[in-house]
Amino acid sequence: METLGTASIAALRQYARAAESADVDINPLLNKADLNPDILDTDDGRINGEQFQHFIHLLCEQTGNPILGLEIGDFVQPGSYSVLGYITMSCATLGEAVARIAPFEKLVGDMGTTSLAMKGEDIKLTWNCNYTDPIVRPQLVDNVFASWVNYARWLADNQEASPSSVKLRRESPGSKFEKAYQDRWLCPVTFSAEEDSITLKKNLLETRLRHPDPLLRKTLEAHALSQLASLDTDSDLTSKVRHSIQQQLMHGITRQDMVAEDLGMTSRTLQRKLGQEGVSYQKLLDEVRQKMAEDYLRNSELAIPDIALRLGYSETTSFHRKFKAVTGKTPGEFRASVEQT
Repeated sequence: METLGTASIAALRQYARAAESADVDINPLLNKADLNPDILDTDDGRINGEQFQHFIHLLCEQTGNPILGLEIGDFVQPGSYSVLGYITMSCATLGEAVARIAPFEKLVGDMGTTSLAMKGEDIKLTWNCNYTDPIVRPQLVDNVFASWVNYARWLADNQEASPSSVKLRRESPGSKFEKAYQDRWLCPVTFSAEEDSITLKKNLLETRLRHPDPLLRKTLEAHALSQLASLDTDSDLTSKVRHSIQQQLMHGITRQDMVAEDLGMTSRTLQRKLGQEGVSYQKLLDEVRQKMAEDYLRNSELAIPDIALRLGYSETTSFHRKFKAVTGKTPGEFRASVEQT
């Protein structure tokens, strides 16, 4: 049951709103999924991923609707994304909002993970669904993409804003229903594709949003990081150290004593406990730095010296040397290879 993680009540509530709009009595479905209907009245609760998957499966069976997930996307609201929704509302541009998906999507749930890649004038968002039920999976992907598009249009105050293309691994629901995708997304949609992805033009991401508020965004992100940390309370020490290192590196700090203090122990105790797990602080720092470096090079236009500074390197040459030792490429060569693929 733990393999599917958890899902926020906010995510469940979107499905419940859509079902009620279609006059579907969801209480029996919630009960069959071992969920108390009263849970929909809570704000910050979470449910087991298996329960959420089971509920969606039951809803699919009840409605018999082959494009249920697509239609549920019409019911997205800022609250559907938990605190992530409010973070994106306070962003200055659509691109800034999109960049917040991957770091904070776990707050919405463990349904899947997003990766971003740049190629020329295009940005591709690929979503990897964690749910395994063959009935649920295609509907969940449809819902995630439909929700993204609708929410982005609302943020940008532009109902014509659209992806340049969408790829779906699911089979076509039939020519009768394909039109529903075209009508909503206003772009080519490929079924039976090798991935689930949305491609956007980079200039679309420059769209200014309605109410940018950098101070509010900073406050909300601090709250979101706190929530993420609380979700990880059951993880092992190595995972906690990685998370703490990542947060420190966001401020260009690499000090072991600050990580230890964050975890409520001394540096010596931290070093000893990590040794018992077969790792060292330096090894974890190197791994987290490398991952963040690759993310910055793939998904941002930050200058390489700025990336080095953000990752706590005192000199750019040290960053170059360390990065090349791992990848066989300099940061510049790595970025160029990503842009060409």
